[in-house]
Amino acid sequence: MTFASTKELARDARRGGYAVPAVNIVDNVSICAAVSAADATGSPIILQTSVKTVRYFGAAVLAAAARAAAASTRVPVALHLDHCPDRDVITEAIRNGWSSVLFDASDLPFEVARAETKAVCAEAHAAGVDVESEIENIVGVEDGVGSDDPDVHFYPDDQLVMVAEETGTDLMAPALGTAHGLYSAAPDLLVDRVQRLVTLTDIPIVLHGGTGLSASEFREFIGAGVSKINISTALKLAYMKTARDHLEQSERTGKWEPVKLFDAIGAAVERTVTDHIWLFESAQRVGVSA
Repeated sequence: MTFASTKELARDARRGGYAVPAVNIVDNVSICAAVSAADATGSPIILQTSVKTVRYFGAAVLAAAARAAAASTRVPVALHLDHCPDRDVITEAIRNGWSSVLFDASDLPFEVARAETKAVCAEAHAAGVDVESEIENIVGVEDGVGSDDPDVHFYPDDQLVMVAEETGTDLMAPALGTAHGLYSAAPDLLVDRVQRLVTLTDIPIVLHGGTGLSASEFREFIGAGVSKINISTALKLAYMKTARDHLEQSERTGKWEPVKLFDAIGAAVERTVTDHIWLFESAQRVGVSA
């Protein structure tokens, strides 16, 4: 089975006034949990893989696991490579049938970022793969990629759109005041920037650093035109804290059953994904399994 187009899922969401959850998965347990949540609620879903995860398991293994999960559901499932500055990893994802790749050029000078993004788009589009571009700095380091300096690269709206359209970018990840990881202080959110960007282009706009935002903040961004929202940290916390609690219980009871550990982790991840599906108003957009 082929994966759904990330670009088309985001375009449908923009027309429908909701956002597609793009959730970072780390193994088959989290893949199946995310797809199960989407299937139960009738929501499209984007499975995101970090560069670290691709390097650990291999692109072929991850793609096979995601395809198997997608084949069991009636909802559209996309597979997306998140935050990748490494052209070799992007090529590997393209060869293994990813729906889309995020080429992260946020640490490159403007002209270099533009040229490299155009080259990635040409390579990906030749294989029918969508490209999300990021040439601005979104605060925070995620899986070893990124920067904590908010002023590395930030461009005027029209310049950002010009590069996206010139390079053939399918989805655009601008700086919107959010940050990767957990917030230590209230962020200065740039909802008005989304409103300006959607008047300049019909390229779907992606929100990074979603973990920690309130329901009303998510609604503001979606109302302004954001149609793909990335969630990573919330899933990591659900996964790891559940594993910790289950192992502590195993220590107390003397019962060590790995499958029950997987069940507990999967249930926690599924609950977290389900919560965000309802927050992003993507539920009941496609057929719900009986």
